[in-house]
Amino acid sequence: MNKENAHSLKRRLAQGLLGQDRYLALREASYRYTQVRTTLDLDKGYAARAIRDDRLVNSRHRLERLRDTHKGQRCFVVGNGPSLNKTDLSRLRNEAWFGANRIYLMEEKLGFSPTYFVCVNELVLRQCAEDIRKLSMPKFLSVNASADVDLPHDSIFLNTIGGRARFGYEPTQALWESGTVTYVSMQLAFYMGFKEVVLIGVDHSFSTRGPANTEVESQGDDPNHFSLDYFGKGFKWHLPDLESSERGYRLARAAFEAEGRRIVDATVGGKLTIFPKVEFGDLFDQQ
Repeated sequence: MNKENAHSLKRRLAQGLLGQDRYLALREASYRYTQVRTTLDLDKGYAARAIRDDRLVNSRHRLERLRDTHKGQRCFVVGNGPSLNKTDLSRLRNEAWFGANRIYLMEEKLGFSPTYFVCVNELVLRQCAEDIRKLSMPKFLSVNASADVDLPHDSIFLNTIGGRARFGYEPTQALWESGTVTYVSMQLAFYMGFKEVVLIGVDHSFSTRGPANTEVESQGDDPNHFSLDYFGKGFKWHLPDLESSERGYRLARAAFEAEGRRIVDATVGGKLTIFPKVEFGDLFDQQ
């Protein structure tokens, strides 16, 4: 018996023993316990921010309304690696998908937009605020960018944090970044109830070298993303932290599989080895 069938059997047994109403109440209580525990685990600064920052307070109810809104569905989490240029992105037109950072540079070529947009890096938020204000889809943005950065007021703001590795079951409180916006998107997908998350464009490979998280300024064309202009000349960005990213990905895989859900990797030629590999085209041929 595979993990998904075992989880489904356990769920049915629990529902049979407790009854549907008690089962749902217990499940909700479990989520609330996780929410409280997450808050208590936060460093004092992050906890205070969750309570006092008006952007977070005003976003909380909108975020709560998104819980399980896509229950049982499939989504795509799209990275911005060069492999996107080898992927038939037209297949996403009728799919739910998360785009991040400067994915909007692909919009003219695509002819359509992501279902959701996510951006948590302070440097990207600060330098791309004008572009982000023009986006019309629901936007998840970190409060890491100071309040003086003119970000869209209709955004859902997230309390994204560093520190101890964790999976964020309750994004209304805090989400660990794990060094990558991809991990934040996975946590949001879990919260929204998606049963299957498909990764594309997560190449997990950078030609630019240096200490993780170091701020650098691009000296020319960007070889690490789908567009040479992505972090083009003069753009400031942080060097990748692939080790931290992998810690987050392992947590995400465990969280999804414990709920009978899954994350698969359909990146063309990607170097990530955390998730089961699938062929992108096969995902649609099966439908």
